[in-house]
Amino acid sequence: MRELIQRYHASPVTISAVIAELTQEGLVYTRPGAGTFVSEPRLPAQELDLDWQTVTLPSRLTHAAQNYDLFQRPGTEEIPFGNGYLDETLQPTALLGRALKRAGTRPDLWGRTPPEGLEALRIWFAGQLSQDYRASDVVIFPGGQVALVTLLRSLLTPGAPLLVESPTYFGILAAARAAGVTTVPVPADRDGIRPELLKRAFQETRAKLLYVQPLHSNPTGAVLAEERRMALLEAAAEADAFIIEDDYARELTFEGTPPTPLALREPGRVLYLRSLTKLTAPGLRIAGLSGRGPVMTRLKQARMVESFFMSAVLQETALQLVTSQEWLRHLKTLRAALQTRRDTLVSALHDWPEVQLVHLPRGGYNAWLRLPETLSDQALVEAARKQGVQLSAGTPFFAGEAQGNFIRLSYASTGPQLIREGISRLQIATHSLTEVKG
Repeated sequence: MRELIQRYHASPVTISAVIAELTQEGLVYTRPGAGTFVSEPRLPAQELDLDWQTVTLPSRLTHAAQNYDLFQRPGTEEIPFGNGYLDETLQPTALLGRALKRAGTRPDLWGRTPPEGLEALRIWFAGQLSQDYRASDVVIFPGGQVALVTLLRSLLTPGAPLLVESPTYFGILAAARAAGVTTVPVPADRDGIRPELLKRAFQETRAKLLYVQPLHSNPTGAVLAEERRMALLEAAAEADAFIIEDDYARELTFEGTPPTPLALREPGRVLYLRSLTKLTAPGLRIAGLSGRGPVMTRLKQARMVESFFMSAVLQETALQLVTSQEWLRHLKTLRAALQTRRDTLVSALHDWPEVQLVHLPRGGYNAWLRLPETLSDQALVEAARKQGVQLSAGTPFFAGEAQGNFIRLSYASTGPQLIREGISRLQIATHSLTEVKG
């Protein structure tokens, strides 16, 4: 150090600071009692050859690659019609913060908790369905998607058939691919799944599991008609099959009273899934699955194998949130905001005559639009991206061949002003494709 002080006419403090910084960067190293030495020069990084993974990985994909972008955080200049989550203006972040603070005061939450979930939270989910359900009838999962994957792996063997509405939520199709089961589409219309075709599908495939969203189905927004509900249950009973009822949007009905869940009509046959994520924020991954009989024992065991324990702090945060006096006010405000956005979208669509709104969504997040036969959904997605708009192509929502050209627009992540701007940009994107074809 003396030599450096003399050479550079610097103080000992300055020289010591420089040596410390060079040491941190790995350029020099020190040996106590011996001095400071220059490190060996770093060799240039060699490119890692990972081509062997292509050969080793199985050919079966566990996800839809075209949907991967929809889960990425949208850019600041992007209008996210494809994002199926609430934007920050609708998320109850202040309520979540207070709930998390209250949950953090309980040191016991860092210990071992029941694998099936906190009893108080299971009691809450059971009560949301019916007073006839008990905590023992509920299993808590870290989000609805995990629950779906666990259900398929627990109830079906690889290659077994799973009946789904067509179109249906692409998350169940991804879960089916992950579980190695075969999805069998059953056509649906504006009144939900068609019972006569469902009965035929059960007979031809001998399927033992059906997945449906009877209320504000994603992507179409359809509500299963009353006269079809009993027919659906009868078809499943004749086949000795289970039904997964995904009731993600019960609290998001804009007008009137939502119909009674299927689970209340057939408690032993229907596995009832309800998530808090769509009502709050993407980070609150909490869902409750309710059911009756030996099937629940199997699901509890599967839940334990997956991760032993689920975050009790997150569960308690969810419980503090939904049992607070502010929870119902949040839901009321959320419904009003989403209804305003839906109305704005429907109004703006009058300026985009090339597309057709299949039917007016009376709840939920989504509008399902039919494109002209000459306009590809994938081509429109790419053209929209160039205009700074993210949207969902319709094709990934079909388990089989798409029954036309469609796109899904979500109004959950886009405020009224951006909705109007987004439709204007989509008009431009449509015209650009038309001019190219011309």
